[in-house]
Amino acid sequence: MYLMLASVRSTSLWGTDALAVTVEADVHKGMPSFSIVGLPDNAVKESRDRVRSAIANSGIDFPPLRITINLAPVDVKKEGGIFDLPIAVAILSALGFVSKDKAADYLFVGELGLNGTVRSTRGVISAAALACGLGLKGIVCPRVNTNEALLSGAHVWPVKDLKETMQIIMEDRPGLMGNADALPDDHHDLPDLAEVTGQALPKRALLIAAAGAHNLLMIGPPGAGKSMLAKRLPSILPPLTRREMLECTRIYSAAGRLARNAVIASRPFRSPHHTISDAGLIGGGTTPSPGEVTLAHNGVLFLDELPEYRRSSLEAMRQPIEDGEVTVSRAASAVTFPARFQLLAAMNPCPCGFKGHPTRECRCTPLQVAKYLAKISGPLLDRIDLHVWTDPVDAESVLEGSPGEASQSVRAKVLCALSRQHARGGFNARIADQALEVLCPLPRSGKSMLALAMRQYHLSMRGYKRVIKVARTIADLEDLSAIGEQHLAEALQYRPEFDGV
Repeated sequence: MYLMLASVRSTSLWGTDALAVTVEADVHKGMPSFSIVGLPDNAVKESRDRVRSAIANSGIDFPPLRITINLAPVDVKKEGGIFDLPIAVAILSALGFVSKDKAADYLFVGELGLNGTVRSTRGVISAAALACGLGLKGIVCPRVNTNEALLSGAHVWPVKDLKETMQIIMEDRPGLMGNADALPDDHHDLPDLAEVTGQALPKRALLIAAAGAHNLLMIGPPGAGKSMLAKRLPSILPPLTRREMLECTRIYSAAGRLARNAVIASRPFRSPHHTISDAGLIGGGTTPSPGEVTLAHNGVLFLDELPEYRRSSLEAMRQPIEDGEVTVSRAASAVTFPARFQLLAAMNPCPCGFKGHPTRECRCTPLQVAKYLAKISGPLLDRIDLHVWTDPVDAESVLEGSPGEASQSVRAKVLCALSRQHARGGFNARIADQALEVLCPLPRSGKSMLALAMRQYHLSMRGYKRVIKVARTIADLEDLSAIGEQHLAEALQYRPEFDGV
């Protein structure tokens, strides 16, 4: 019987990771047909028409044969156009247009246009890393995904169309050498903190938050500058490390949010609207996809008008705030996404926004204020290390005030404090509870101060530990090895039990 078999390697996305997939092509005589098996979704099934047209428009006669494509393993759902290129290469290998042995040395990903062009696809950086792990020569991918593939350290063969893919296989062309140590320049065109007039206390809280990766909540009337301050936090954060850059690029690539031929070079700053759904914030969908908490991984998640968000969405954030990851479970599978973000939130003190305003009167009743504040649960507030009041700035201060400290200068302080933290193993906000006594020893008087705070102000055990971590950051900013009473006193003033909210 006239029978031709061939197989090539590809990949399927699983969360932000890549799973190895073998694309097998069986071509033999019989009633002409083209079928794809191996749990494909509709987008993969439609690749039959794209592949047929791409091969024909590349100058190759598509034979009237019986073609069966198997995507193994068969118990993992296959999605998207990522399999177009490997399916086409497997068919061409089976027909003898390219060498089966040579094609087996590469991992192929890419969506095909009807004219044979290779279009961008999701998850290329994860696929490139998988190619290295499988011991293959490297990855053949769309040209527009070249930079993210190179960042993985794999050898990369970027292609523009199916013809070029065939030439690379048959001619053994050298690929591009990946460099996992290459770091693109951080962006410096961020809003500067010097543009904010006054606001000494919120700026101080912003500095502490940046220096220790602490969560921060700003409370104040409309127009006080909460959003303006929040948007300047990225300008004082430390640059991404190589590992963090790879993690962020993998996430954005898997989510299909990576710009053309780009990598994530600066810390993410996500600011979703308060109408966002639970799945949009936490992640989910029929096929689990990352939410905003994952897109903010290694960066900042800014929630403006915090009480306006759905209660269920805010409560769902409690677990990722603690664990740094979120698991989305479905009947057939569960996907875990990274979610190590820094929470930055802003809110008004009441529904009208003018409670505590120096010149405007609040029209809200005590019941309305209590109902408004009750939208945010105590457990969520307890997970926010710093709570700071933001007063409005008067017109005279704006017109006559001198520029504040520039972000570059503030960032230098943050980096100095971080050098101490990295010597201990990482950000202060992420110190493990079991290591707290060793890394953050307290003087006897400091322990007495915290014990009094726990009794008098009902400070929780979580709050107790977070106060110590904030005090450790304040001491680091002063380049001191020991935590003093003054550091604990300042840390305590940022707790919700002490600001009346």
